[in-house]
Amino acid sequence: MANAGQARRGYPYTAGFLTNARLRRILTLSGYALKLGRPGPQDDVLVWGHSPYAARGERVAAATGAHVVRVEDAFLRSLHPGRAGDPPLGLVIDRSGVYFDASRPSDLETLLATHPLDDTALLDRARDALARIAEAHLTKYAAVDPTLEPPPPGYVLLIDQTRGDAAIRLGGANAHSFAEMLAHAQEDHPGAPIVIKTHPETQAGHRPGHFDAATLPPGVTLEDRPIAPRRLFEGARAVYCVTSLLGFEAIFAGHKPVVFGLPFYAGWGLTEDRRLTPARRQRLLTRAQMAAATLILHPVWYDPYRDRLCELEDVIGTLEAQARAWRQDRAGHVAVGMRAWKRRHLVQTFGPLRFEDDPVKAAADGRPVMVWAGRETGGLRRACEGAKRSLHRVEDGFLRSRGLGAELVPPLSLVLDDLGIYYDPSRESRLDRLIAEAAGLDPKRLVRAEKLVARLVALGLTKYNLGGEAPDLSLPEGREVILVPGQVEDDASILLGAGEVRSNAALLAAARDLHPEGWIVYKPHPDVVAGLRAGAVEPQGLADAVVSKVDSAALLPQVDRVVTMTSGLGFEALLRGVPVTVLGAPFYAGWGLTRDLGPVPAHRRARPSLAALAHACLIAYPRYHDPVTGLPCPVEVAVDRLASGTGMRAGADLRALALIQGWLAGQSWLWRR
Repeated sequence: MANAGQARRGYPYTAGFLTNARLRRILTLSGYALKLGRPGPQDDVLVWGHSPYAARGERVAAATGAHVVRVEDAFLRSLHPGRAGDPPLGLVIDRSGVYFDASRPSDLETLLATHPLDDTALLDRARDALARIAEAHLTKYAAVDPTLEPPPPGYVLLIDQTRGDAAIRLGGANAHSFAEMLAHAQEDHPGAPIVIKTHPETQAGHRPGHFDAATLPPGVTLEDRPIAPRRLFEGARAVYCVTSLLGFEAIFAGHKPVVFGLPFYAGWGLTEDRRLTPARRQRLLTRAQMAAATLILHPVWYDPYRDRLCELEDVIGTLEAQARAWRQDRAGHVAVGMRAWKRRHLVQTFGPLRFEDDPVKAAADGRPVMVWAGRETGGLRRACEGAKRSLHRVEDGFLRSRGLGAELVPPLSLVLDDLGIYYDPSRESRLDRLIAEAAGLDPKRLVRAEKLVARLVALGLTKYNLGGEAPDLSLPEGREVILVPGQVEDDASILLGAGEVRSNAALLAAARDLHPEGWIVYKPHPDVVAGLRAGAVEPQGLADAVVSKVDSAALLPQVDRVVTMTSGLGFEALLRGVPVTVLGAPFYAGWGLTRDLGPVPAHRRARPSLAALAHACLIAYPRYHDPVTGLPCPVEVAVDRLASGTGMRAGADLRALALIQGWLAGQSWLWRR
């Protein structure tokens, strides 16, 4: 927009450019220096689309020779509409017109008409982005619920818009176009049920639409639930619209929408146009080309975590994280049996919670129930089953913190499992299902996981990131180096997931039996070394070397194999290409990626790649909380925070709180997590 290092002067004639911090910041990062006063011929006048206030800026530009630049929301905007107070994640900044004004060419129309759109890498990015958008049920306003069931399939879907929307008038349509659309849909599909999707702002009561449930003819219904548009598209035999952005989204769901206006996506061979489209639009585009232009090349995207402009993929990650949190938390939760020191970060991650110790009262509350996985009881399960309440188990994720949970360092990631929990192989967990699903993904969909693994390895990140010295093992030549990670012997993963070998002493003996000529390196668990948990063992005679305060990430490249019961270090070894022998059934065993000498759960039949395993374990399963912004965040942001330590502190007040609670409970906090 401006020359490198030179900001372009922009004179805003919409108050929101000055009062809305996000809009102001995106414009500044886009190369604008916002000014007040009278512009000159070399300056830009910034207006919001064709809003009622845009005319003031147009008059000033006409009088001074300044250039009018129109700004609008990008096509993946936020969780909620702007009228609900949600700031945008992207803008379109147009120097020619604006995308919804069909009376003149816009920058977007020119892009669609003239850009080659033939770069393989660009089109592959567009296809992958569309797959992620569909998988996460993202839309312009992503606060939708994919679990809501659409009407029985076979209906005709009509898209309503808010009255007075400038996109209707400037898109060659009017209020009568909606009645015309309904009449044509009835004529084209006689006897078919018709479902009219209301606009989110109409659902929220901000602005009325064009249809009233009280005056609709028989066989026509309004759909005003926050249902995911993708679910509606799946059951629709046809989609009709005027100029709605949902018509644009319907294209990517496989439809050829019937269009009664002149939206930006009409006239390119992807729609059935009931209006004569501008002669300027003669080109035939593919879905991938349309997506590349509208979602990658045209908008300016913003990263709220790093306060910078970003790529489409970053915005998809942002919306994935925020939409997932909204969907899981919007009904609220009742948290059972949570220790007091954990409550602060539980609220930070999951929003307002009601804490309850009585399982019956929790189940009777009416909201989903969450429990720390290790404190789930049969009584709680029965209470939830009797009250028909869902029960979600909470645990630390696999990229947790810079410090130990036993030392009360708050987690950066948590998992919320509605089926079981990842360390209990006796029943299928949500992670098991996600791993099986990831095994069926197109390899192109796993590029993100591959990049994530490469970055974790390059940065030396693990679950706890304790640091420590880079080990100097003085390894003997010609002997296979076997790393044996010690574990907390009363840990739930041992109690539920170990096989016949259930102690560190037995583990070391088994490793020696398996590798009689190997050089056995024993690494006791950090919680045990710190005296916080059970599992101390005398390794003399069983191990050739003992390492404790060393960096695990630096240790793994020096070993030839890991032998473990259920340790998470086995997962970290797999990520680094180190073979792993498993004597129990940890979450990463049984999928064909490890040598399994313990019991393999029958439900683990899929054969994922390492990238698919990483996708499920590090991207799809955990929820990440950014300690800097306080927002749900994608894993890539969590990796940044773990690498830098920004915003991550233990907090002495949590330790004091835990000590008090432990004293009141009549037992030491040291022995409970």
